[in-house]
Amino acid sequence: MNKKIAVIGAGNVGATCAMYLAEANFADVVMVDIIQGVPQGKGLDLTQAGPVRGYNAMVKGTNKFSDLKGADIIIMTAGLPRKPGMSREDLLNMNADIVKAVGKNIKKYAPKSFIVMVSNPLDLMTFHMQRVTGFPKNRVFGQAGVLDSIRFRAFISMELGVAMTDTQAMVLGGHGDTMVPLPRYTTVAGIPIGELISKDRLKAIADRTRAGGGEIVKLLKTGSAYYAPAAASVDMCRSVFNDEKKVLAASAYLTGQYGIKDIYIGVPVVLGAKGVEKILELKLNKSELSALQGSAKTYKSHLKGLGYK
Repeated sequence: MNKKIAVIGAGNVGATCAMYLAEANFADVVMVDIIQGVPQGKGLDLTQAGPVRGYNAMVKGTNKFSDLKGADIIIMTAGLPRKPGMSREDLLNMNADIVKAVGKNIKKYAPKSFIVMVSNPLDLMTFHMQRVTGFPKNRVFGQAGVLDSIRFRAFISMELGVAMTDTQAMVLGGHGDTMVPLPRYTTVAGIPIGELISKDRLKAIADRTRAGGGEIVKLLKTGSAYYAPAAASVDMCRSVFNDEKKVLAASAYLTGQYGIKDIYIGVPVVLGAKGVEKILELKLNKSELSALQGSAKTYKSHLKGLGYK
């Protein structure tokens, strides 16, 4: 294969990304981790599954960042996972150093790549990665609302007993407790969700979406979610590789849209061969816009902790 995607981190999220990417069969995969033997073992295991899983993609595990050479897209999953009672923001300082070290290697070995950020706290680490690499802002974006939106869709499907693929949803804002689910832009087979679910139930589903990651952390006790985050990441890669121009709620750099600037936050974007090709401005009502701007304000205050003004 001519295309190559690199996954930084061979933990649960990284290894699952590598598996989904291999099964998508549109690029070879290199998985980089600092732990000796782990990426190599998982990579070999995934490659050996190819004959029966129906893919020809090769999965290479390595401890060398120099193997990033030639990567078209890099999925950044490395970082410490959340533990019960820990917010994404609690991870800020611990994961900032990891992102800085990885970013320098990406800049050195894969200077033309796109970067899909998964490491938490997502929006802050996406900002940090862009600053460390100096890459154009359209080439560095975060998973954010892609994951939050599919969680919202799953909960709606569970509530109504309908096909998950018939649901569409939009969740904006930071990838954390300040996220902003938008029921007005949520449908089932084109039917506005307000015609199918009561306001009280919709509020409960939106609240569950905000706490979706934390709910899984509490259940697992020793880690955080990885199947859905990996699926969301691969969906973003596919849109870039195939120039699908999908409209996704990704963490993108705003320059005044929604009255917000100089920060990464979850908004609807067109994702294609040039990365973030366009930011769509929805007609939000007063409370929705206030919630989105409030989310951005929260993250701006956290950026000061990283030394950014």
